Formats: sequence, C-alpha cells, structure tokens
Amino acid sequence: MPRKVPPTREGWYALHDFRTIDWNAWRDAPERVRKNALTDGTEFLQARENVTDADDGSSAVFSVMGHKADLLVVHFRPEMNDLDTAERAFERTGFADFTERTDSYVSVTEVGGYTSDEMVKDPEDIEDTGMARYVASKLYPDVPDAEFVCFYPMSKRRTAEDNWYDTPFDERAEMMSSHGEIGKGYAGKVTQIITGSIGMDDFEWGVDLFSNDPTHIKDLLYEMRFDEGSSRFAEFGSFYFGRRFPPEDLPAFMSGDEVPVLEDAHPDGDSHSHGHSHGESSESESPHGHGEGGHHHGKSGGEGDEGDEDGDIRGELEDLDIYAGKPHGEDVYAMVLYSEEDPDELFDEVDGLRKNFDHYDTHVKTAVYGSSDRSAVVSLWKTQSAAETAGGFLADLPGVVARAGEESGFGTMGMFYTVKPDKREDFVEKFETVGGVLADMEGHFDTDLLTNHEDENDMFISSQWRSKEDAMAFFRSDAFSDTVDWGRDVLADRPRHVFLA
Repeated sequence: MPRKVPPTREGWYALHDFRTIDWNAWRDAPERVRKNALTDGTEFLQARENVTDADDGSSAVFSVMGHKADLLVVHFRPEMNDLDTAERAFERTGFADFTERTDSYVSVTEVGGYTSDEMVKDPEDIEDTGMARYVASKLYPDVPDAEFVCFYPMSKRRTAEDNWYDTPFDERAEMMSSHGEIGKGYAGKVTQIITGSIGMDDFEWGVDLFSNDPTHIKDLLYEMRFDEGSSRFAEFGSFYFGRRFPPEDLPAFMSGDEVPVLEDAHPDGDSHSHGHSHGESSESESPHGHGEGGHHHGKSGGEGDEGDEDGDIRGELEDLDIYAGKPHGEDVYAMVLYSEEDPDELFDEVDGLRKNFDHYDTHVKTAVYGSSDRSAVVSLWKTQSAAETAGGFLADLPGVVARAGEESGFGTMGMFYTVKPDKREDFVEKFETVGGVLADMEGHFDTDLLTNHEDENDMFISSQWRSKEDAMAFFRSDAFSDTVDWGRDVLADRPRHVFLA
C-alpha cells in the first residue's frame, strides 16, 4: 500500500548557472574585445538583478571559490520560460564567449505539508496572516543580501535498509520537525531557500544557504549531520561556496581585484550593499529543516548617542514608514510603526504575525499600543537582520502611515515603561505634568502616551521634535532628570529610549 504523500505548493522557478572562465582566452584577447565583453556581461547581469526581463523575480551573481566554477548566476522567475530566455540571452553576450558552463540546476521554490496543511494553500487563502506571509516569502523569495552562499543538491535515500519513501508518514513528519528545531537554533545566522527538482534535475531538492559568516553555514550543516533525517536518509551532491558581488564589479572580478569593490576604490565612487553587510539574517522553520530570512541594511542609535551609525538599522526601514533603533546599552533592536487601522482589527493582524515570530529565538516582543489618537506596533529583536526581516512583514499591516507629516523631524521612542500596578495613575499623572513642560519647549511637536493592548501597565511614549538638538535639550534638562529619578519608584523595570533621526 502506498505511503501517505505530503502535499506541496510550488512558486517561482529557479536556475543556478555555474560558469568557469577561459582565462587563457581572456588574456590573449585584444583589449577592445575584453572591454566589449565586460560591457555585455555587466549589462546582462544588471538587467537580471533589476528584473527587466519579467514581471517579478530576483537574480544575483557570486564569485565561486575552488575549482568547480568561477561564477554562479542565480535566477528566480515566475515562469519557466523566463529562465529559458535568460539562459539563452546570456549565451548571446560577448562575455559568454569566455565562459564554459560546468554545472547547472533547474528547480522550483517549494513548501511542503509535513507540519501543516495550511502551508500548501495559496498564501491569499491562508487566514493566519503570519503564516500567509511566511509561505509567500518561501515561494517568492528575494536573494538575501548576505555575503556568502552555499548551494548543494540533495535527495532522500532509497535503499533496502533506509527508504525514506517507504517510511510511515508520522515517522517522516517527526524527523522533519526535529530537523526544523535544529534550524531554529541558527535564527539570525543563516537564511535558506529550498527548491524542489524532482523531474527537473538529477537530485530531488536544491538548497541555498546564505550567511555573513561562513562558519555559521558549516556549523549548521555539521549539526544537521547528526540528525536522523540526514544521517539515515540524506544523499548529497556537490557543494558550491561563493561570495556575492554587484554586477558593476564584473571588471574588477575579471582583473583579479577584490570584490565587492570598496567604496573609496570604486571608479564611480559608489558603495555596494551586496556583500558588505555584517548583520545577521533571520531564520524560520522550513519543511526541510533549515530557515528563511531577510536581507535589509540599516542603522541605529541610542540614548545619549551623538550620531554613532554602527549597526544602525533605521535607513532601510524608514522607507516602510517604520522607525527603528537600538536602545543604548541594550542587546535588542526596536521598531515602531503607526497605523490608522481599528485597534482591535490591528491587534488581530499583529497577533497572527506574532505567532510566527515566536518560533524564532531572536524574537523578544511584539505588541500593539494605543491612545485616543493613534495606534503603534512595537517589535523587539535580538539581532539587526531579524528585526529588518520582521519589518518587511510588519510593513504590510493594514493602515500603516508615516509617524508624522512632512516635518517629522526627529523622533524618540520611550520603551519598557512597565509600571507597578498600584502606581499606574501616578505615572499617567506624571506624564501629563511632563507633557506640560514639553509643550513649552522650543522645537517640540508632540508627545503621546500609548498603552499595550494586552497590558494596561505596559506603556510606550512617543515624542516628535524639530531636530535632534531640540530633543537633546530636553533629555539633558533637570525636568527629565527629575522624571527619571521619580520613575525608579513606580516602574517595574528601567526605561530605555531609542533616538531616530
């Protein structure tokens, strides 16, 4: 009797195109020919990264280390014919004349139904908002903006002693769950894209692992080796390891220079985001046990900072109307975004996301805060990239608006105001008093006290200023110092602030 077949849902099609360079032919070619070839190659790669050839998708180019290949070009596209066109378009470039394909892999992004039947529904039909966004990110991925990639194909073993497909469904599901638990331990460190290739290539799945630290990839795979799902049932093909660089650095790659080209060394004076991030990616459980993550950059600042941009995550998120930063002296990253949605409906949406966030060790807290005038969603994470990845999901919440009008100026977030229950009225009264002081200060626009939708003793204070200097004038004032001293008696935890330019 056939074993139970877990359903799957497919998304975008994928092509991994591995190339070696004919270095002898390149050295012997006239300068004019090499220049035209580089122009062709660069324009092709730029057009694919900009997805000018399809309605949607994602592409990237990597320098492959070792003897197996020199270059890896990865394409994700909605239709198989998009990959077919891209493959042949490259062969028409002058640069292709100096390359030889050493390997390739054709597949399609996939989610499986071992853990939940909901996973294989169309994302638009999944009621749980968090799961819907998770599935969509698996099926329609962007290539993560991480420095390193490891690609390998794999299959499940089919021998007389260890046949994955002859193993009862419950046992397979348990092993997949165990595999996934290992992957969760690498949240914030490794990002994964899984593609299915049964009938399309020699193996059954292709696996891409992305990270800004190559040892994270090694550690993850090493630990996975001891899990039964791998130790008994996994068969692997060749492993490829590479570093991402932007298409415009193809001339530097061919000349043997460092890629990505450093900002001060680039002929155009431009900096490149690809390969320069030293933040970490977030990861979530996948049907194959690794994870999923993000690829944003940004920056943060903390109370008393005078412009330190190290690890600042704000820049990327501001475009999403999300205001973020790292509280001074804290190992968490904070975001806030505002919404005009009905508070109860907003909470329902956020609660769906939070159930997904809670799977990650990097998630600290996500909550809805409200006042009579507006609602805010606050999300705290242990790593920069985990926060940025979550920000991409939070930005899709209904009714998201900018924090203020065109003169938004400089904002601060007062976090962690957890008030002792018997001191709540005193705290609110004190806030009104401080608010009176703020109202008379030059450069102050507004300050609002918002309350956690689930805990009235958990407060969040949002202030808006004309400039950082105006805000600092208040934070250096006796009024603020007196308030902080007073707060030690009424707060269950010490307050933190996040400054946002």
